Amino acid sequence: MGNSYEYTVQEVAQLLKSPAPPRLLDVREPSEWDLVRLEGAQLVTRELVDEVVSSWERNTPIVCYCHRGVRSLNAAAYLMGQGFENVRSMRGGIDAWAREIDPLLRRY
Repeated sequence: MGNSYEYTVQEVAQLLKSPAPPRLLDVREPSEWDLVRLEGAQLVTRELVDEVVSSWERNTPIVCYCHRGVRSLNAAAYLMGQGFENVRSMRGGIDAWAREIDPLLRRY
């Protein structure tokens, strides 16, 4: 286990198979999203952030991810600052997911 703000890609893979999977928020650029994304994820836009902050339950399980796990840690910290209690960043980002979970996923 890393710090309490992160899940490993293995932990996220397990959570996504659970009866109540977390919401996946992709905090990469639209050009990165166009290259490759995780199934079921939502690309974070200003509009989505407004919707999340204004209308999502504060205990909604959320996993943020980016390319390597830096931007998503900032996004998770932002959401925690907005009162979300169950938000984490995926350590290593989609790059780690492609290396360790789904080797068929495109890497860049």
